[in-house]
Amino acid sequence: MSCCTLGAVMPTDGGNAHRGEEVLLTSRLVDREIYQTDLSVPDIHCGGCIQNIEKALHRLEGVEQARVNLSTRRVSIRWRAATQPPAMIETVQDLGYTCYLDDPAAGEKDRTASELLRALAVAGFAASNIMLLSVSIWSGADVSTRDLFHWLSAIIALPALAYSGRVFFRSAWKSLRRGQTNMDVPISLGVLLAFGMSLYDTLHHGHHAYFDASISLLFFLLIGRTLDYMMRDKARVAVKGLARLSSRGAVVAQADGFRLYLPVTEIQPGMTIWLAAGERVPVDARVEDGRSDLDVSLVSGEGAPQAVGPGCVLRAGTLNLTGPLTVTALAAAKDSFLAEMVRLMEAAESGRSGYRRVADRAARLYAPVVHLAAFLSFVGWMMATGDLHRAITIAVAVLIITCPCALGLAVPMVQVVAARRLFENGIMVKDGSAMERLAEIGAVIFDKTGTLTSGNASLANRVEIDPAHLAIAGAIGSRSRHPYSRALAATACETPTHFDEITEHPGLGLEAASGPSSYRLGRHEWAVAGTTPYDMMRDDAGTVLSKNGRLLAAFQFDDALRPGARLAVAALRRSGLALEIVSGDRPEPVKRIAAELGIPAYRAGVLPGDKTSRVADYRKSGRKVLMVGDGLNDAPALAAAHASMAPGSAADIGRNAADFVFLRDGLEAVPLAIAVSRQARRLVQQNFGLAIAYNVVALPVAVMGYVTPLVAALAMSLSSIIVVANALRLKAVKKSVNISPRETVNVTMVTTEVSA
Repeated sequence: MSCCTLGAVMPTDGGNAHRGEEVLLTSRLVDREIYQTDLSVPDIHCGGCIQNIEKALHRLEGVEQARVNLSTRRVSIRWRAATQPPAMIETVQDLGYTCYLDDPAAGEKDRTASELLRALAVAGFAASNIMLLSVSIWSGADVSTRDLFHWLSAIIALPALAYSGRVFFRSAWKSLRRGQTNMDVPISLGVLLAFGMSLYDTLHHGHHAYFDASISLLFFLLIGRTLDYMMRDKARVAVKGLARLSSRGAVVAQADGFRLYLPVTEIQPGMTIWLAAGERVPVDARVEDGRSDLDVSLVSGEGAPQAVGPGCVLRAGTLNLTGPLTVTALAAAKDSFLAEMVRLMEAAESGRSGYRRVADRAARLYAPVVHLAAFLSFVGWMMATGDLHRAITIAVAVLIITCPCALGLAVPMVQVVAARRLFENGIMVKDGSAMERLAEIGAVIFDKTGTLTSGNASLANRVEIDPAHLAIAGAIGSRSRHPYSRALAATACETPTHFDEITEHPGLGLEAASGPSSYRLGRHEWAVAGTTPYDMMRDDAGTVLSKNGRLLAAFQFDDALRPGARLAVAALRRSGLALEIVSGDRPEPVKRIAAELGIPAYRAGVLPGDKTSRVADYRKSGRKVLMVGDGLNDAPALAAAHASMAPGSAADIGRNAADFVFLRDGLEAVPLAIAVSRQARRLVQQNFGLAIAYNVVALPVAVMGYVTPLVAALAMSLSSIIVVANALRLKAVKKSVNISPRETVNVTMVTTEVSA
């Protein structure tokens, strides 16, 4: 009976309680009352394993979602908080799988690759020696020599079969013991039947024995299984690279002044960390003291070092280059930037797209269909020829050649490679199904501020503003991530200003209470409550400061285009997508940006609900839309769109709502993501075609008796390798879109202004 290891020996008394505590400690809260626990299950290797584990876990009380990642061999379970975690580990154990609570050393415990290589080496050595003996028999050896060589072949084959075949036998036995089947069941039957037929012929002094076919069959099967494993490992190199960027620990300053080195898993928010030059930032942190240069290429993709000082926020995984820093931890390692990126990469591989659901259903039907086909082939050939040996040989060939490995790999391999390609270009994808949805879009809606523009706004009319009013606006704006608020906070003088409470109203602005006074910073029509007619103000005064409804100051901002915006929009336009800007900003700046980029339609002055309504309008017209936005007010539209993207600088709620997050400044990420998603869709369709064509041709040929078990094993392995190789054809797209700088666009502007 397989054991379930938790990184330590579990006590016999109170073991279940201890295990529950371990599960709770290693789980993370992903939503209110919803925890996520990750298990490492190295025995997962096929679609049948996925179905068995997910189905069993979904039956547990309190489990909201269970997803198996075939590439990482991990299971992510989301469960509702209760008095005790669900018995998820015991459930996986009862299915016959060895499992671990996910931890940094889990990958080291998975020795599958070395086991496969050893088994392959033993099978190859045995097969080559048996082949040498078989050559003498085929050359016309006399009866006594033939029998001797047959027995020598059996002596070589038996231990090789026992050692190398356990890769398949162990999995098949665990499945059969629980009344289930997986793809290793017919493989094991085929190998054992081929060996049994050879042993029978040897005992009865037969002219032919098939020990060479039996062991060679095992050898080719192991080649396919090993290559599959290694190609998956190669496709996941991006995630492994991220894991290597994780710091093992850090020096933490204690309350008594002593410094103590702690593993990264024990660092908690609020701890003071001493970070030396040359060390990686262990967790998300804020600089308290010191100045240095950081390698932030992991976050921004830029190679130039970034200067940091007190108040700067550092991301986990970035490298401190030049000077020591004293920082305060802002999050635990499992909640930091680096961990989030790893989770996004792995989520992209395990997403259930429509294509993957089709493949999973087909794999589920495999075992009963192929067993029935093999049985009918055996019965048919027995009735037709009366030759038991030939009937069994054909049945074995049918069992082996119809393995659905290629079909099971058709979708997940493409998703793994596509997620890697996107990551290489600074784009994180949360779910494999998001790539499928992105490939279907026919329109793109952009927010303006912080999306089409850089979001690094600057105050243009500072000399016209009363310094006292600017100080108030800066103090209020410091509590928001909106680009205009940040610009005010950066420009205002550091005059201490205290407020009892500051509240942000998405799409409108900020409201601050100070005693009996109420200040509002944001949209004019909301801030001044109609006390100052809008048409009496300057046309470009859209963001204002008011006190108790009375206008104090109007602010004007300059905001440059985001890098690559022109190239990205031109590429999208050439691809035939409908483009539109939907912004909460005033008409004049929105119109200017639309004209500058050549976007033919825009809507200005919209509220968050209006953005969602616009997405719904596209849906009603039958056009699937991609929403690209960054702000708190974009979150509803991001969630409602067919697919959505947000920059890494977006508000937390915006990043959480988006399907894709691009970490670099350039807007080229949008056409790049669409290009990769469309290419991935084509490869998935090709893989389906290859897998179906293989089975349509292979099954009749095997049933008609034209295929030996050895050829069947070679064909099955080759089909899997072809599908995986086709997935690896996903090209690495360029980081920029080559468009002629002389390209001109004639645009008819469609203007829509939405008043409050």
